[in-house]
Amino acid sequence: MSSVKVLMISKALVVGAYHKKLEEIAKLGVDLHLVVPQSWGHQKLEISKGNGYAIYPLSSFFKGKNHFHFYMYLWHTIKKIKPDIVHIDEEHYSIVTFQAMRLAKKANARALFFTWQNIYKRYPFPFSFIQEYIFKNADSAIAGNDEAGDVLRKKGFDKNIAVIPQFGVDPDMFNKINSDNLRSRIGLETDKFVVGFMGRLVDEKGVRDLIRAVALVRGRERLLVLFIGSGPSEREIIELASHEKLEHNIKLIDHVPSMDVPAYMNCFDCLVLPSLTRRNWKEQFGRVLIEAMSCEVPVIGSSSGEIPKVIADAGMVFQEGDINDLARRIELLLYDKELRASLGKKGRERVLARYTQKKIALDTYGIYEGLMSKQC
Repeated sequence: MSSVKVLMISKALVVGAYHKKLEEIAKLGVDLHLVVPQSWGHQKLEISKGNGYAIYPLSSFFKGKNHFHFYMYLWHTIKKIKPDIVHIDEEHYSIVTFQAMRLAKKANARALFFTWQNIYKRYPFPFSFIQEYIFKNADSAIAGNDEAGDVLRKKGFDKNIAVIPQFGVDPDMFNKINSDNLRSRIGLETDKFVVGFMGRLVDEKGVRDLIRAVALVRGRERLLVLFIGSGPSEREIIELASHEKLEHNIKLIDHVPSMDVPAYMNCFDCLVLPSLTRRNWKEQFGRVLIEAMSCEVPVIGSSSGEIPKVIADAGMVFQEGDINDLARRIELLLYDKELRASLGKKGRERVLARYTQKKIALDTYGIYEGLMSKQC
């Protein structure tokens, strides 16, 4: 395939650590361009100059509103770039996807969209109209997990669907490093076994279950639970920890820049993702799992959504909502150093085989090849 010009549109790429995928795509000979918001919610654009690709930070309306936002000057940018393919890294029912798809068709470009949606839902107008339009006009789709692909088929999308996670990890960035200095700087006692959680502090992530499980662990006085993230459940975590007499066994850090995540990840002795399935949500992937696995940090995840497929035999899976099961698995890692080391190595091997940014880029490039071969 001769050099193909691709315009990717993605709010997720305000995060600098995710850009390694774009570098890998560009290395494959793709003439790559990125439209990204100047900021998203409280997150400012971390990288404004791409390494091997061009970045166009655009103003957006309703920034921070997942399915309502859209861009100013997007048509002007598309006319300037003249892409062969518009890669819309957004859901099929979002206003920005509708905007980008219409402009892609106007520019006679091929277009694809991305979805994480792993629960079948019916949408009201105008989202139902947007979904119908996208299904009719998209040339291909990428689903972040198998269930999301199944949902698209159930909804009637009859074109090519590739199952590729949105982002992998850079194994050179996420690797095992000594974290003693950072642990000391943020006040982690050297004799504590650090159980880590990184992500949104919301009920569906199971943060209260993690506190309750730790309260059941034999030798819990040796544990420290480090929460990295923010959200509405923060107060509940503090109150529950106090109720369980664990107030001296938890620490909260509300924000870590994306480039510093590997260092903080290496402060964990294990990472737990205790997600809980809800009527309108279940875990779509669990990116923190592969970040921890790449750092050789053993992981424990619940049975919600995609988690068991991501972990496979390279970590531990417990029945979601079962705090006794979770407590037993934390206890196993607490007292078995060899098991921790073994799972850490298995996790790293699994990431290298399936979840690197290079692997994600190669799989994405295959979609571009398919689209261009149809055009010829």
